[in-house]
Amino acid sequence: MAAPDPMLVFDRDVVRRRRERAAASWDGAAFLKREVAQRLVERLDDVRRRFPLTLDIGCHGGEVAAALRLADGTMRGGVETLVSSDLALGFARRAAAHGPALVADEEALPLRPASVDLVLSALALHWVNDLPGALVQVGRTLKPDGLFLAALLGGETLWQLRRALAQAESDVEGGLSPRVSPFADLRDAAGLLQRAGFAMPVADAETIDVRYPDALALMRDLRAMAESNAVRGRRSSLARRETLARAAAIYAQQHGGGDGRVAATFEVLYLHGWAPHAGQPQPLRPGTAAARLADALGTTERPAGEKAGR
Repeated sequence: MAAPDPMLVFDRDVVRRRRERAAASWDGAAFLKREVAQRLVERLDDVRRRFPLTLDIGCHGGEVAAALRLADGTMRGGVETLVSSDLALGFARRAAAHGPALVADEEALPLRPASVDLVLSALALHWVNDLPGALVQVGRTLKPDGLFLAALLGGETLWQLRRALAQAESDVEGGLSPRVSPFADLRDAAGLLQRAGFAMPVADAETIDVRYPDALALMRDLRAMAESNAVRGRRSSLARRETLARAAAIYAQQHGGGDGRVAATFEVLYLHGWAPHAGQPQPLRPGTAAARLADALGTTERPAGEKAGR
């Protein structure tokens, strides 16, 4: 038997099927996508550029398109034409109400190199198996000096649920299985952009805290959002009722508030990078600075290794 491919973390067929199912009743589960899409689009307000052709990767119900649309029918952020794409046909059909839409796999974008001015993505890229490879594809799709803006779930997402499920499974079943999908780490995000060839890469994070009646309500919401576990090594059988009940009890005990509700944390990573272009600012070569840092700081410059006072 061939060894499993370590790059294949997620079962993409399961991801696609769950997204198709979620598309059928999406309106009641879209609150997180709407919020993140709005925050992502707001970052365009500081960019003084025009983007004739923009691609939205992982469009869901068209939340990025809705966040871009102004009252007069034009789009904010310099966006002129927006093309939406999604892994699920059901979501592509929903997004088609906002403009051109297509079915496309985030891991294999069917676009010509250097054909797009701006790529946006909200809450989709944390489901790709090869995130560095997906970023390379995005970079190739962008025209020189094109912009990439993305939001994806980070490693601190649902940390409360992870701990409660791990403890409950250990207590009830005497073992552990991956119950919540792994996510990217902020410490690595800017490095991934740089490795993919982006210029001026920036990564930052923020948390969105949501309160639920209990842990079971949170798990139902994750299922409705198509954000439940799709790790290839997960158990194929459903979790035992006793395990879920125990997890809910642990969750309430450790993370419940005075109102009886529980907190769930979603960490959102924001990635920002430009396709390289000769006209972009370039770092100076060592030794070519016009002024010394020591002069600006009002200190005395010393050779490396020399201590003050000697």
